[in-house]
Amino acid sequence: MTSDQEARGSRAVITVLGSDRPGIVAAVAGALSERQANILDISQTILQGIFTMTMLVDLAEADFSELKARLDELAESLGVQIMLQREDVFRYMYRL
Repeated sequence: MTSDQEARGSRAVITVLGSDRPGIVAAVAGALSERQANILDISQTILQGIFTMTMLVDLAEADFSELKARLDELAESLGVQIMLQREDVFRYMYRL
């Protein structure tokens, strides 16, 4: 396995979609920090009041299941959709 493949194995893609409101980025970043996940890249935009964000995160120090459970709770409290996928699964699904 190459070092790039090893790095991909510890990375995940997070997507957030919902109505724009203050605090979404801060809340998601806080949840990642609490679980020792590191943000590698982030892109966000607002399309006519719809908030969209995509993040690439390193989970080398994080527990995937615990982070997913925390993000599910956060999605419910914020009223947004949050999806967490391992990078290799994301790439396979979307053929990037």
